[in-house]
Amino acid sequence: MFDGIAPSYDRLNHLMSLNVDRLWRKRALKEIVDGTPQRILDVACGTGDSTIAIAKAAGSGSRVTGVDISEGMMAPLMEKAAHEGVHDRIRLQVADAEALPFPDGSFHRVTCAFGVRNFEHKDKGLKEFYRVLVPGGKAVILELSVPQKKWMRSLYDLYFMHILPWVGGLVSGNKAAYRYLPASVHAFPPPAEFMRMLVEAGFRKVRHKSFSFGLCRMFVGEK
Repeated sequence: MFDGIAPSYDRLNHLMSLNVDRLWRKRALKEIVDGTPQRILDVACGTGDSTIAIAKAAGSGSRVTGVDISEGMMAPLMEKAAHEGVHDRIRLQVADAEALPFPDGSFHRVTCAFGVRNFEHKDKGLKEFYRVLVPGGKAVILELSVPQKKWMRSLYDLYFMHILPWVGGLVSGNKAAYRYLPASVHAFPPPAEFMRMLVEAGFRKVRHKSFSFGLCRMFVGEK
């Protein structure tokens, strides 16, 4: 499915979020980079908006590794990175988030923007995040969320359940993919439950922050 929508993914992503997704990523950067040389893993990196933003913000000598199960989604990433002048800081690998091909303690940070909801077994993915982090490392997860306030929830349901599939299908030619998006957001665990999953995976100092009336949430856990 993601291979099929890859050519129109960036354009639709920014259009349908009114570019607010850029702000969410910018806020997450404050938890991800610290100005020192870091090894950072971006899981479910897709077309690389987060990967490139991290590479640009990370300290000198840092290395960002992007992994995704969809090779088609990653196809435009290095061209975009070259345009931004950070292609030498990034390496890519096709990989399953639930079986990451890296030794224990390989990274200072593991991040995932809008990808965890697509994991078949979220608990396995979170345990892999924990395993590949160094002691003292941090996982930073951005994920779309269903707003809690009734008025916002009504607007959300109108847009995500009806308008988004129509626009997404019109532009990408794959209406089913843009029906999947709101369905996957609705199926994602509530914040308290997902924080519990992070704790069960081994993380400590687990916390979360809500953005844009609850449309997006950032989860942070330390090893």
